[in-house]
Amino acid sequence: MYFSRLFFLLILICSFNVSAVKVEQSVLSAYAKHSQFIDIKISPSGDYIASTSRNDEGVISLTVLDLNKNEIISVTRGKGNESVSTFTWLNEERLLLTMAREVGSFELPRPTGELIAMDANGKRKVILTGPRSKTGDIRFSSIIDILPTEPDQVLIYSVEWTASEPYLDLYRMKVTTGRKRSLGRVPMRVYKGSGVAVYTNKTGEPLAAQGIDPNRGNKAVLMARLSVDDDWKVILETNQYEGSFTPLKFIDNETLIGLSDLETDTQSIATLNIRTKKHTVLASHNEADLTPVFSVKTGQADEIVAGAYEYDEVGIVFLDDVDDPANQALIKSLMGTFKNQNVRVTSSTYDNKTMILSVSSANTPQKFYVYDNEKRKLSVLTASKPWLKSSLVPKTQIITYKNRDGDLLTGLLTLPKDKSTNLPLILLPHGGPHGVQDSIANLNSDVKVLSSHGYAVFQPNYRGSGGYGRSFLTSGFKNWGTSMIDDMTDGTRTLIKQGIVDKTRMCVYGGSYGGYAALQSVIREPELYKCTIGFVGVYDLDLMYTEGDIKENESGTNYLDTVLPSGNARIAQSPVHNVDKIKVPVFIIQGEEDVRVPKEHAFKLREELKKRNMPFEWMMKSGEGHGFYKPENNIERWTEMLDFLDKHIGK
Repeated sequence: MYFSRLFFLLILICSFNVSAVKVEQSVLSAYAKHSQFIDIKISPSGDYIASTSRNDEGVISLTVLDLNKNEIISVTRGKGNESVSTFTWLNEERLLLTMAREVGSFELPRPTGELIAMDANGKRKVILTGPRSKTGDIRFSSIIDILPTEPDQVLIYSVEWTASEPYLDLYRMKVTTGRKRSLGRVPMRVYKGSGVAVYTNKTGEPLAAQGIDPNRGNKAVLMARLSVDDDWKVILETNQYEGSFTPLKFIDNETLIGLSDLETDTQSIATLNIRTKKHTVLASHNEADLTPVFSVKTGQADEIVAGAYEYDEVGIVFLDDVDDPANQALIKSLMGTFKNQNVRVTSSTYDNKTMILSVSSANTPQKFYVYDNEKRKLSVLTASKPWLKSSLVPKTQIITYKNRDGDLLTGLLTLPKDKSTNLPLILLPHGGPHGVQDSIANLNSDVKVLSSHGYAVFQPNYRGSGGYGRSFLTSGFKNWGTSMIDDMTDGTRTLIKQGIVDKTRMCVYGGSYGGYAALQSVIREPELYKCTIGFVGVYDLDLMYTEGDIKENESGTNYLDTVLPSGNARIAQSPVHNVDKIKVPVFIIQGEEDVRVPKEHAFKLREELKKRNMPFEWMMKSGEGHGFYKPENNIERWTEMLDFLDKHIGK
């Protein structure tokens, strides 16, 4: 009865915030429409449930339900183009919100730096930080620790972005008034384009911090202290891409647990003692990086109980000698229930009797579940996109293949329903490129739209991708347009040999670096593909140093110097300087307000094609950035892409 009532209340949110959604709608509309439910969290005692949901105008609001009264008790919206970004239960009656402005699909929402606290019923709302607060503080603030043992306070940092090299100031702040008590300053500068992370012990004392120093080649610097009365000291300095330790949390007052490749090529789970500097590997995988799996206690992420990985399959390595074996067993059971899926505990009651889970994968649209820990009962709460049914989603699988150097690579292959041979192929390399991985845990709307229209879609994790260790990541450096492209080609040729795809009907499409790879693939393999589509792509590597936001700070320039080819090789690997080698039609798609890969790249490519009277199609959308955000623009983009593909590799 409890769960059916909860589902009914969530339906009320739907009717309150968005117009009724027809489940029977076109494929394009289904994938273009933004998620209706973003996040759902239960209060510490289980009397309330809060949900962020999106209306038809794209604005995300926070709705709070009183489970005892069976009614919505508050709805909170931002002003203008601001949306509620994150929210956290501070105690049974009060929430803490952050706000953000959403931008292009390849960019993260931009936080405003304001923190807002309010009661569950929407009353006693206080803007705690930012220019609209009582103090008029213009600094950017963010939460470090919720401090569940002190539910009327939070630990925050504030930073002055107008300063060229600001420091990070620490405060304890009352969530009823916004009054702050200074806890000093971390003696580490927050450089533009990088950040500083602060780590607390179990009582909320800030004892460690890590940041990037762009003046020393993006060196990672870890500082720590044994108590808040001690001076900060440098504990560890590591050169970028030469082995590092990234803290996740303290397990006691002098031991950090985190992700490390100091002793392993892949990311392991390891500890580092800030007093003795002893480093200990707890778990690792020879071929794949581990990502932490946390248990939950008093509503918050607690100890790391396992490390998950993705290679030729999705697997998990459980740690030995954990503090709470029962909690570890619970996490193990939940992950076993949802194999090959991304399982996240969004929240729980303080007694862990009730949990809210988010579950998703490349094959299952995100759903929220309620788990009753006493009854061991799992119930569906709602889907993030209720109109998108799993039965209609083309299935994606992990595949492996060898490149020309004999290395075993992985990728994702998505096939149309009920078809597995002699298919037209879309090679779809991911953006990034470095550190990014095409994962079976993530649903890619581009992939599903294309596959739903009869295309096999191949997403290779070429060298330079993330998830497979430092050597694999760095092997892509300087090779954007050479061996990285060869890895993609070798995957395509494997699918041809296996009879899955028709070698006479293949095209390449990608966004960001993937857009670059789409052009560079048809330049490097002029006889292999029949067309190419570049979406917000990089087409002139020299322009990376003169246009866009990466070059606006020293850390970004250091990154470009590290990963891009140099000198004549940069020209040789730039599509705009190799247009003569293109023998197929080109479709260029660009967001006019893109600051990551500005429109100058698209203009230069178009100019070179025009000079040679080469066939191309063009789409540029105003108001869009690095990826399209508006559903109507994505529907138009997919419609024209499908028409373009049908002309060149359709039946």
